[in-house]
Amino acid sequence: MNVKQRTISSEIAISGIGLHTGKIVNMTLKPAPEFHWFKFKRVDIAGSPIVAVDADNVSDTSRGTTITQNGASVSTIEHLMAAFVGLQIDNVLIEIDGPEVPILDGSSKIYVEKLLEVGFVDQEADRDYYEIKDNIAYVEKDRKVEIIAMPLDGYRLTCMIDFNSPVLGSQHAAISNISEFQSEISSSRTFCFLHELESLLNHNLIKGGDLSNAIVIVDKEVSKEELDKLSGLFNKTVEVANEGILNNIQLRYQNEPARHKLLDMIGDLALVGRPLKGHIMAARPGHAANAAFAKKIKAQIKRDKNRKNMKVYDPNMTPVYDTVQIMNILPHRQPFLMIDKILELSETHVVGLKNVTMNEDLFMGHFPGAPVFPGVLQIEAMAQTGGILVLNTVPDPENWLTLFLKIENARFKNQVTPGDTIIFNCELLEPIRRGIARMKAVGMVGDRVVSEAELMAQIVKVKGN
Repeated sequence: MNVKQRTISSEIAISGIGLHTGKIVNMTLKPAPEFHWFKFKRVDIAGSPIVAVDADNVSDTSRGTTITQNGASVSTIEHLMAAFVGLQIDNVLIEIDGPEVPILDGSSKIYVEKLLEVGFVDQEADRDYYEIKDNIAYVEKDRKVEIIAMPLDGYRLTCMIDFNSPVLGSQHAAISNISEFQSEISSSRTFCFLHELESLLNHNLIKGGDLSNAIVIVDKEVSKEELDKLSGLFNKTVEVANEGILNNIQLRYQNEPARHKLLDMIGDLALVGRPLKGHIMAARPGHAANAAFAKKIKAQIKRDKNRKNMKVYDPNMTPVYDTVQIMNILPHRQPFLMIDKILELSETHVVGLKNVTMNEDLFMGHFPGAPVFPGVLQIEAMAQTGGILVLNTVPDPENWLTLFLKIENARFKNQVTPGDTIIFNCELLEPIRRGIARMKAVGMVGDRVVSEAELMAQIVKVKGN
């Protein structure tokens, strides 16, 4: 049974302090239509610009995730986004009168409670899942960051952190299904090291930090003078607890930092713009890596969409032109005739076919031990296929030649080997003018894209004809 998209049943007003600005921020969460996803509306700015939660809009990840669009920014969005994704909500408009989402208690707990109070409404459309079909990996070698998404019918997340700290050590957190978010992850608070806290204070940041919304990990010897200074800054007696953290709060879980990193990951992956199905495993993730990984998933979604829109042709269908008819149009001959059939032909597109066999002369000298059909000859085959399209616009095409003017954005994505059948689809990017054609060409073997390029060619009349 298909799961329906859902939004919140009524508006929710939430006010709080921004962690870094220290200013009171007022938010109103509003129901939103299908396929809306999550968008912020900066009601304090003229024109109330919209900022969409999208990986392409990420502008900063230094102390949280910031998105920018239409001249407006919203920062520290991840805990609110995690609450939406964790409760499997699809569409919300967030009106906000400041540049930063309230930090509240440093987790998603209060957001989750507020959302559960009003409840949800199912919508007509099915939930727009993106299902991970093949492994998608992201690596930052210098930071030892590794994230991988693997196929799974569900949404499972696993996270490992290791800060090389004797206090924090290595920690793991995991949920086997996103439905566990509320009970296992949502109340895990943000954390920082004492040396980071001091640096942030010195740089006039965390103005909204009051030691009730963050776990402060003490990773060095601390003098009484330093503790007294912190006590004065936060108007609270500050000491080091046995667990190696400041006594500002008690841990909710022994591995609360790892659980919070998992919370951040769930929130940051909302930047993909759709709910996910898959197993995400991450080692040492952070906001920058999460945002980069969301961008990588988005790029894969775009590739999948392009592939979905590509027609897969039957090589055995009755051709528009066979090899003999092609030779009546093109001046090329063996061994340089690169297409065997024309499968489709219209005023704006042409589809050609090339059977790659081991009998071709080129394999005697091109990687004879591991034969691969050269990319440059795939481009030539594209050009010959496109040449049929252009020559189809003039009478007596045998009296004309097609000449290359430009090749752009050529990419070779998969190897082509003997036994493969390549199908080339060439489409005009604009109408043919003065015999000049600009075409987008894609070569496919089955449902795999093997090559693509943008070509410009011109037809010229053969002298003497």
